[in-house]
Amino acid sequence: MFTGIVEAVGIIRDIEERSATHRFWVEAPSVAPELGDGASVAVDGACLTVVAREKERFAFDVIGTTLERTIAGTYADGTAVNVERALRADSRLDGHLVQGHVDGIGRLERCMMEGEFWLMDFRLPAAVASLTVEHGSVAINGVSLTVSEILEADVCRIGVIPYTHRHTNLGRLQVGAAVNVEGDLVGKYVQKILSSRGGMSR
Repeated sequence: MFTGIVEAVGIIRDIEERSATHRFWVEAPSVAPELGDGASVAVDGACLTVVAREKERFAFDVIGTTLERTIAGTYADGTAVNVERALRADSRLDGHLVQGHVDGIGRLERCMMEGEFWLMDFRLPAAVASLTVEHGSVAINGVSLTVSEILEADVCRIGVIPYTHRHTNLGRLQVGAAVNVEGDLVGKYVQKILSSRGGMSR
């Protein structure tokens, strides 16, 4: 379990293409020393397992389905990724409950500066759009964000403050960029309950 509070922006430095998997090395000096083999770590919001570690970097393996269902398949040497360690049971929940189970790939539609902050419009995958409400939560590349406005059935607007813009990879996104999206966990359970009772159509 994660909170969507990014601890570091790591850099993809090496990609090893193997017969059944891809191994990615992430340079993240502030986080790598705290990780052990087998630890869970969120990389751009996808929960992955640390399979190797060196002083300033760690590695994770990705299989074909993850490459297809997340943006990991687009990673290249030098790609900036958001990194968060798993939530400790005695920690504060500063963001929202994020499982690290990416629901689909979204895209940045527009980005506009509004005074000292940015307005970013994201087109969401259908599975997430149906759960997303104004002032609710959504995780974009593993960042816990509040939905400012629903612009279209599958497009939401996010207000990004300067701190988040600087300390995550959201500030590096170009219009059209693909992003990992995870819908609100509470919304998923509510949708499931209502669907099973015939209270909504899927």
